Amino acid sequence: MNRRSSNPAAPKPRRTTRSWREKLADSKDLPKVVTLDSGASLAIPAPSEVDQLIRRIPRGSLATISVLRAALASRHHADSACQMTIGIFAWIAARAAEEAASEGTPDMTPYWRLLKEKGELNPKCPGGIPALTTRLNAEGHAVHQRGNRFFVTDYERAIIAASDLLSP
Repeated sequence: MNRRSSNPAAPKPRRTTRSWREKLADSKDLPKVVTLDSGASLAIPAPSEVDQLIRRIPRGSLATISVLRAALASRHHADSACQMTIGIFAWIAARAAEEAASEGTPDMTPYWRLLKEKGELNPKCPGGIPALTTRLNAEGHAVHQRGNRFFVTDYERAIIAASDLLSP
């Protein structure tokens, strides 16, 4: 006997894709500070906070993820800030910046000024290494290659202090 349901399941609704700017604006109940098993406190920032700090990096200056971590830890009176969420939210900020620029918005988050540790460029940024190199060269920074990785030459001279990102 073949049984068929007289009430077939309704088709699944299509998942709508949110824009990068919508993802950036979604706070996900963040920021918050959590206490780790070790007793240390860890700040987990909101995506918009990461974007705001990247926007504070002036032309000609650079920052690393560690600088952002220090600034966010200080802002939230925590021992440290979550490296993983900062990296993810920086990537979302970069995508949102390019999305806004493609629609003609002139005020763009300068994501190319945010480097990985030791001055390394992040190939996951929009446009990859070629686009980052072009933007960094335009601001007076030289980029060199070591193996398959790319770095800003003498990046230490241009690194902004975490406290400078927090000052009004």
